[in-house]
Amino acid sequence: MTTLTAAPVAPLLDRLFKEADAATSPELAKMSREELMRVMHSKTEYLDYYGRLKDLWLPVSRETGALLYMLARSTNARTVVEFGTSFGISTLHLAAALRDNGGGCLITSEFEPSKVARAREHLTSGGLIDLVEIRAGDALDTLSVDLPESIDLLLLDGAKALYGDILNLVENRLRPGALIVADNADYSPEYLERVRSPKGGYLSTPVGGDVELSVRLG
Repeated sequence: MTTLTAAPVAPLLDRLFKEADAATSPELAKMSREELMRVMHSKTEYLDYYGRLKDLWLPVSRETGALLYMLARSTNARTVVEFGTSFGISTLHLAAALRDNGGGCLITSEFEPSKVARAREHLTSGGLIDLVEIRAGDALDTLSVDLPESIDLLLLDGAKALYGDILNLVENRLRPGALIVADNADYSPEYLERVRSPKGGYLSTPVGGDVELSVRLG
């Protein structure tokens, strides 16, 4: 058994995924891919949309959550940075990996105060809050200071238009071999162009259709 597959984390995640599935936004479901691309690609439009749907879950999938746990475990990650906490589903997967790796620190940033409170509640219920530092506010501010000297894994799962900006903030802390997981990265074409460029300093490939997995080269 692992922290991820045992109580209290496993039943907690099962409940949260079911709540997320039941809370699908009708407004989001009606949007075409072109409309979603425009919203996700514009910081101004995304923040306006996010403000109107601040209670929307927008979690990683069950498969992506399992992938996050496996990547963090297989690399023996001890320092993780996450952009976009939301209700803490991805954070729980990563923190569970840190627990099973023997400890570490996960710094995560979330713009919406109500989601910060819910994520903190979920991490406390899962017995993982001691491994997590939740930074509330604009990630361009919260992730610009006091980061670990060396980062093992970066998860990008917030405003897609900011993926490149967040990478700029943490890039010089990413150790050689560090992993970057970008959820729904196809909504951030400039980010994909950067990490897929032969001269960009990364080796990168899509995984499962909506996730981009990149490794920081030496």
